[in-house]
Amino acid sequence: MKLLLTSGGVTNPSIRAALVNLLGKPVEEASALCIPTAMYGHPWSGPGVKAWEFISGRSENPMVDLGWRSVGILELTALPSIDADRWTPMVRETDVLLAAGGDVLYLCHWMRESGFVDLLPSLTDTVWVGLSAGSMVMTPEVGADFIQWRPPSGDESTLGLVDFSICPHLAPDGEPGNSMAAAQRWRTRVTGPAYVLDDRSAIVVDDGRVEVVSEGTWELLP
Repeated sequence: MKLLLTSGGVTNPSIRAALVNLLGKPVEEASALCIPTAMYGHPWSGPGVKAWEFISGRSENPMVDLGWRSVGILELTALPSIDADRWTPMVRETDVLLAAGGDVLYLCHWMRESGFVDLLPSLTDTVWVGLSAGSMVMTPEVGADFIQWRPPSGDESTLGLVDFSICPHLAPDGEPGNSMAAAQRWRTRVTGPAYVLDDRSAIVVDDGRVEVVSEGTWELLP
């Protein structure tokens, strides 16, 4: 699987160009499935209006509204009640998966609970575009600062498809988001390398290669 791990979505031409490069074709020729699941677990984002805004492409974070050839919905919480042959072919045939932000452990729980995570190793040509929690779920851990909802198992680990952690929404002091000072405190609570990204930055992971694409501010905290 190819990863485009964003803080705020596809917010500028550089991130969009990275997306097109991963796809190997224009956005207008690619099919997408949006995954709103993370939003339901977070008190700021859903369920409700914000989930509808994401699905309908009316969100302030550019994801669904990029001009895809087609867009569908993959709701992970529904998958356990549906035969796998109803949804796995659809996922395999889709070019890109758009994972909304929200609560990262809620998203991770339903990726596991639904069996969706078991499909990931076979999706070698699929592009995963994460927004905030949708990016963080691919890391090994998120740190206590980003944990609100907890799964029944108590497991606070995330998927670990990459070997670094992410602190999204870097912002200047006094503005909405996470200050660099807050990010540095967060860094002391996670192991391994950690990236701090503002909403104009993203990380590309493709065939073992890791690259930051940015028109804003980011930092690697070793």
